[in-house]
Amino acid sequence: MDRFNIMETDFEGVYIIEPTVHADHRGYFVKTYDEEEFSAKGLDLKFVQDDQSCSSKGVLRGLHFQKQHPQGKLVRVIRGKVFDVGVDLRKNSKTYGKWIGVILSEENKKQLFLPKGFAHGLLALEDNTIFVYKVDEFYYPGDEGGLRFDDKDIGIEWPLDKIDELIMTEKDKNWESFEKLNFSYDL
Repeated sequence: MDRFNIMETDFEGVYIIEPTVHADHRGYFVKTYDEEEFSAKGLDLKFVQDDQSCSSKGVLRGLHFQKQHPQGKLVRVIRGKVFDVGVDLRKNSKTYGKWIGVILSEENKKQLFLPKGFAHGLLALEDNTIFVYKVDEFYYPGDEGGLRFDDKDIGIEWPLDKIDELIMTEKDKNWESFEKLNFSYDL
């Protein structure tokens, strides 16, 4: 019996994953990863690190990537809600320079898998949002790259209508535009 609804997207290698939720009067149980079931769907993954962040409403993180050590990421929210975004930086991809965005929340329990070759970012839509990442490559601080969140050529439609103020690091405010980035993956 499948415990996951693993849905392909228009982006090669990007999947939206809906786990089966078993709920009763005690609460719920949900399996968020199963190596055998993911592998049977073509997702042969080996994760090396789990990360977690907590963000206030209006926090925008990203768009981040690693240049020499790209990371595949399986991401989900365990409290709150985010708008999660990936931008395809794989130069030989039919979706190169395009973005995908998905609402992930503690209610919908959806997960997003972004393979190596994507810039990643998120916007917290609620206070105290806890976001969890499983990654298939370690984080190397000196290898970090980024892309402007508001790049006009990419045109991400961030849901800002209920956000009073964007909260960002100076670094995230000042990443290069896609046109000036001068970087892509040959994956």
